[in-house]
Amino acid sequence: MHLKYLKILTYTILLVWFLYSCDKERIYDQSISIQDQSWQQDSILRFIVNIDDTIILHKFYLNIRHNTDYSYSNIYFFFNSTLPNGNKTRDTIECILADLKGKWLGKGFGKIRDNRILLNSGLRFPMKGVYLFEIGQAMRTERLKGVEDIGIRIEKE
Repeated sequence: MHLKYLKILTYTILLVWFLYSCDKERIYDQSISIQDQSWQQDSILRFIVNIDDTIILHKFYLNIRHNTDYSYSNIYFFFNSTLPNGNKTRDTIECILADLKGKWLGKGFGKIRDNRILLNSGLRFPMKGVYLFEIGQAMRTERLKGVEDIGIRIEKE
């Protein structure tokens, strides 16, 4: 019985190590769940990222998980960035979620779709320190139904 437990433990550790090592390029990957899959217009999602390396190039992604109850083929975001020195930028971003025929893009099956949208590649952060990224929905509707999670991913290029 003890040998069987040891085998299971060994296989579990190897599996976790293998899965973790498959994502060596990841620097930051965090998503925030939208309460009741209904994103309020005044709800701002905040992501705090510590950047240690200003030499390497990065890819910056926006992760969007929505369900098939989402009413639009696209989504607009307000994207605010605050650098470690306090400087701020604001962008408006459009992400296409369905093709012209209404077929959902992204990965998934059933009612859920996952989209990883590349916002920037070849990105070099200008300074070390803590960055604040804030994302708000910009769809001109009080409650945006069908959005499940929003996140950002930063990885080495």
